Amino acid sequence: MGRRKQKMVSVDQVEVSDDDSMTSASTALSDHGLAQETDNIDSLEFELEKHLDALYEKRGSTRENALAGLVSAFEGHVLIDFIQNRYITLLHQYISLLKKGSAKESCLAARAVGLLSITSGCGSNTHEVMEEAIPPLSRALISGPDAVRIFVLDSLAVVTFVGSNNWEETEATMKIMWEIIHPKSLSKAGTIVKPSSAVLVAALSAWSFLLTTLTGWRVDLDMWTEMISFLCSLLEKGDRMVRIASGEAIAVIFEIVIAGKLSNVSNDLESQEDIPSKPKWFIYLLSLKEKIISLVSDLSMEAGERGLTRKPCVRICFTGRVHPETSLVVSKKQGVLTTSTWTELIQLNFLKRFLGSGFLKHAQDNELLHNVFDLIPHSESNLTTSQKRIVRSSGDRMRTQGLKRDRHLANLRKGALVFDGQD
Repeated sequence: MGRRKQKMVSVDQVEVSDDDSMTSASTALSDHGLAQETDNIDSLEFELEKHLDALYEKRGSTRENALAGLVSAFEGHVLIDFIQNRYITLLHQYISLLKKGSAKESCLAARAVGLLSITSGCGSNTHEVMEEAIPPLSRALISGPDAVRIFVLDSLAVVTFVGSNNWEETEATMKIMWEIIHPKSLSKAGTIVKPSSAVLVAALSAWSFLLTTLTGWRVDLDMWTEMISFLCSLLEKGDRMVRIASGEAIAVIFEIVIAGKLSNVSNDLESQEDIPSKPKWFIYLLSLKEKIISLVSDLSMEAGERGLTRKPCVRICFTGRVHPETSLVVSKKQGVLTTSTWTELIQLNFLKRFLGSGFLKHAQDNELLHNVFDLIPHSESNLTTSQKRIVRSSGDRMRTQGLKRDRHLANLRKGALVFDGQD
């Protein structure tokens, strides 16, 4: 019995040793994971600090590389901690390089301003970013080359979308964009200065994106019918991308601006009843109906949009009863992002294009996109880096304690524990 007792104690000692080693290994792996994550975060922040310092260098190529590094980092990460005490410094440097830098620096700087605004998200800094950024962006839009103007239009749209406090502020930016879309001023030669197709597409896209934020019905229908008339002229001929952007703008106008007014006059523009008593704007839109139907249908077939048949394309513009639907898997936890209106689709497509490969990361972790698309945030997404470490460290300790408890219960069930003094 003595030998058996000694043997059982030995086994128990081995098992205790295994428990300790497993616990130690689990803790070590946990610590290693946290250390590795900390190293990655510290390494990224170190690189960002280097890029920020390099923005002050005299050599243009050095500043360009620094801007490119910052743009890449802000695309792929939601760097809320980094900008917390640096957003004014970053903004002022971006604006400075937008004004005095090369064309490439100006493009990168404009994009960096937009990314800074998106990263600030729902914070209190976004309105200040908008107020400081719009004047220099507007000047660059007037005098810059086409490449710069395209980046500036995107940035203007983003900083206004994120930072605007009311429709008047948004409308002011949209007016700047509309001057690009429909220029009325004459050049010194006495001819209208028309934008290139690429700039026109960017302006239409940015203008439509901001239009999606319109709420309420304080609208001048005569003004909107004039805009629709001009957009129809863009639908008639020319670059296909311009025509597509014009068609999308018309669809958003009908969905947001016209649909509410139609409900007070008629079910839709297909009604032919009592036309003389209708408002002037209704009669005018009715006169444009066949033209828009024909142009949108032709464009739909030409573009080969198999997801939208001819009839829905037509009905979208005039009734709002059929909507373009799309879906995008964000993550296992947050599920699928779906759209069912032109407003949602325009917002999704614009932000996907602007954020590029970083869209999914921002959709998962950026509070702004959670609010825009009604996404459910990850449980840790609103925590700072240090808070995430504490939560994960606490979770690791709880898992370790759970493993110890489970092994102890398993040993009790097996009757493997030996008490001192037992023969």
